[in-house]
Parts: sequence; C-alpha cells; structure tokens
Amino acid sequence: MTIAELEKPLDPASWNIQTSMPKLTALTMSAELEELAERRPELVVLTADLASSNGLDSFQRRFPDRFINTGIAEQNMMSIAAGLAASGHIAYVSTFASFASLLCAEQVRTDLAYTRQKVRILSHHAGISMGFYGTSHHAVEDIAITRAMGHMTVVSACDGNAIRGLIRSTIDIDGPVYIRIGRGAEKPVYDAVPDFTHGRFRTLRDGRDATIIATGIGVKAALDAADILADSAPRLSVRVLDAAYIKPIDADAIRAAARETGAILTVEEHNPHGGLGGAVAEILAEGGIAVRFARHALPDEYALVAPPTHLYRHYGLTGDGVATALRTLIGR
Repeated sequence: MTIAELEKPLDPASWNIQTSMPKLTALTMSAELEELAERRPELVVLTADLASSNGLDSFQRRFPDRFINTGIAEQNMMSIAAGLAASGHIAYVSTFASFASLLCAEQVRTDLAYTRQKVRILSHHAGISMGFYGTSHHAVEDIAITRAMGHMTVVSACDGNAIRGLIRSTIDIDGPVYIRIGRGAEKPVYDAVPDFTHGRFRTLRDGRDATIIATGIGVKAALDAADILADSAPRLSVRVLDAAYIKPIDADAIRAAARETGAILTVEEHNPHGGLGGAVAEILAEGGIAVRFARHALPDEYALVAPPTHLYRHYGLTGDGVATALRTLIGR
C-alpha cells in the first residue's frame, strides 16, 4: 500500500466492529427471515454468538423458540443444523464467512452436502471485509471450497436487497445453500428486492464492446467502471452481469457475452483460483470459445491488514480499478 493511499481519508466504520455497527444497514437477513418465518413454521435460525454483529437480534426477540445460539462452536452449529434439517426443518446458520467455509469445511461437506440437508449458510463478512482482523477472518477461498462440494448451491449477494432476494429465491432448494454476504456497508445496487432465477445472472447494463461478470462487491465496482468507460475516451459500451448464482453457473449468459461482446472480465473479492473467474473460464474452455478473457480478483497471497475501504482501493476492487483492468484486457 502506498503512502498516498494511506493518507486518504479513512472510513471510520472500518476501524472496529463497534463503530461499524451503525453502517450494517445492508445486513437485511433478519428482516427477510422474519417475514419468511411468519409463513414457514419449519424455519429455524442458528448463530454462533453473533446475533448482534449479524443483525439477528430482532429475529431472536420475535421467535425465541426458533432461534438457537450455540455459542462460539461453529462446527457444532453446522451439525445441529443438519439434525434439525433431517427432522423436517429449514435451518439457517449464520457466522463469519471464514468460519463457515474453512473452520467448518468438514461438517459442511459431510453433514450438509453429502446428506443433502436443507441448510442455508448465511456466510457474512466475506472476502477481505473484516479488514484489520486479518487473515484468520478473511474469506478469500470460500467460493472455491463450497462450489467443489456436491449438492451445494452457491450464491453471492451484492447489497442488502440482493441478500433478501437470494434468501427468498433459495428457500425451497433441495440441498444446502451457501449464501455469500459482505459486511453490510455496501453501497446499493438494487432499488428494490430483485427476483432471482435459479442459476441465472441478472443483466444490469447492456453493452456491445465488452462484458463484466461480477459478484459481491464487484458488482457495484463493475457498474461504476461501466460509467467511467462510457464517459472517457475512447468510449466503451460495457455489459454488466450480476453473477448472484455462481453454482449452478449461467452458461447461456457466458456464451452470449462471448459471442456478442467479444471480451469478458470477471470481478470478485476472492482468490483468483476456483472462484467466479474459474467457473466462467471452465464454461469458455469446455465450449471451445475463443474470447478475450481475464480474471480481476485478489492476488494469490494473503491480504494486507488495513481498513476494508483501503484494501479495496489497493487491490483495484473499485470502479477505477475495474475500468483499468478492462482497458488492459481489450487494449483500448
């Protein structure tokens, strides 16, 4: 990180969990789960001592008999959820993404995926959004881990309305669902709760010169990049797709983007291996599709420790960073 970057104004909410709480307005999990719980008596929620930091206090107050706090015992929580699902419940488990995907990998694979239980993993504070908490709390391998598990559906929300839409659209899926969520301070992409279709991307902007396929915080960065590229010479018309569904992947949208725009850039807050970029590359390679293609992701190393907003700038997960990556790809 350069001196110039460090001298930029800090986002006060990046410093610690307490001062960031007022900005967690995008963690809309509880509101959606409360609405669903009114209609679905089989719905239960579990958390590992994170009811406050993930915004589930409200659900706990309204449905105390359908809320379980396991304490700091994430692996046990996954196994308890599997048992509840096997007994006819739809279980939502909530914890930090690094714990859900790495600490609990064995339980998720064996207790949930192998047995195809209806457990939905609300995996929040994904990517490098934990900032100063460092590598132990950064989740930059989780997409690769979970999409390699059989029977697993993997989705990724770009803002608060997308969280609600993905919880809503995945409730009846047969088998476990990994719902990747940021830290709750993301700028909005959707004005209202979107209707997601299973296994399909959403087109947020059409274009003819290139396509950006993005997920998570990369979606807002992609839209900002498209605006920058449309207004700066040489002007570029860029299609932006929200890859909310990563597994199953929208192969039709990928093939159409290659055919109609001739260049594809993927954007994600994840290691470059095994994530969204890898999933898109697999479709292109297996289809024998020749297209200019690049992955814009975190480097294959462990991230610096700094406020999230600084990290996003440092790693190019901003409109300017994505715009530069796309111009490099297409040479314009």
